[in-house]
Amino acid sequence: MPRSREKPKAERRVLAEQRGHRGETLAAWLLRAKLYRVIAQRFKTPVGEIDLVAEQGRTVVFIEVKWRRRGAPEAEALSAVNRKRIVRAAQYWLSRHPEQADRDLRFDVIFLAPGRWPRHLVNAFTAF
Repeated sequence: MPRSREKPKAERRVLAEQRGHRGETLAAWLLRAKLYRVIAQRFKTPVGEIDLVAEQGRTVVFIEVKWRRRGAPEAEALSAVNRKRIVRAAQYWLSRHPEQADRDLRFDVIFLAPGRWPRHLVNAFTAF
């Protein structure tokens, strides 16, 4: 049988990916408990991925989920957020959902860490 052209993913990368998926699912449940309506999870675009897209009233919220080890400070995690990528991905999402274009937009971050409550940072950054 011929070998696959795709390289197998490193075990460490696979574990990080699994942890990320679990974190996004946990964040989605947190948002639902706060009466948000999650409308997309892991929305992939040519310019990047949006972890969660949700609605709260007339606001469309784009959420980045950051999973960090216990000791990593939130400020460090927030600085690691690639804001330009998320904004470009949000613009792509809006181009695919023009009926949402007249609504208010917001960018949030949810921090997750083992042994800690999730922290939802509302309006973490702006598009401009």
